[in-house]
Amino acid sequence: MVKLYLGGIRPLPPENQPTGMFKREQLGPVWLGREGLAGDAQADRRVHGGPGKALHQYPVAHYAQLAAAFPAAAALLVRGSIGENLSADGWDETAVCIGDVFRLGEARIQVSQPRSPCWKIDRRYGQEGMAKFIDAAGLTGWYFRVLEEGEVEPGCAFERVDSPAPAATLLRLWTLWKAQRPDPGELEALAATPGLSPNWTAKFIERARWLRSL
Repeated sequence: MVKLYLGGIRPLPPENQPTGMFKREQLGPVWLGREGLAGDAQADRRVHGGPGKALHQYPVAHYAQLAAAFPAAAALLVRGSIGENLSADGWDETAVCIGDVFRLGEARIQVSQPRSPCWKIDRRYGQEGMAKFIDAAGLTGWYFRVLEEGEVEPGCAFERVDSPAPAATLLRLWTLWKAQRPDPGELEALAATPGLSPNWTAKFIERARWLRSL
């Protein structure tokens, strides 16, 4: 079932840096525009939010994996807690690909890039090393851009309507990016994937160029 989450900026203990990770469950219809859900906010828009990262989805099943690895934080590891806007059962990085287009309620959205875990995750759950664990295991979640704006609501339709690059799974992209010496040709092929965010395209091309120069 589709659940939606949004929220404003709050201080993140213990240093009280601003964060938009603390979301509340949306119980009624809300407008999904090019910048994301109406009423949602991001503290650092260099790395979160904006048209290329308008909506964040995090796989439901990852919470059980994180709770097993960090049992002291198990009570906090619930849907919506890592800062996602969209939660829907049955989707993860093995099945979702760069460029996939989904219908969400009245809107149409496209997968643009993975979410790179940051230090705020450790602070959010009070567990040093959680962001590093997420990074190593590829439990990243992903971002969407909004192709068509529209009203969305909890329980609304969420279905994939196009998959232009079925080989470019988020797991493959993340695994290749984290590899010590990936094949430059594979990097270049993924860089050319329709729908990939320009910053990731540039990162893959730059790394492929560097590897070819060795």
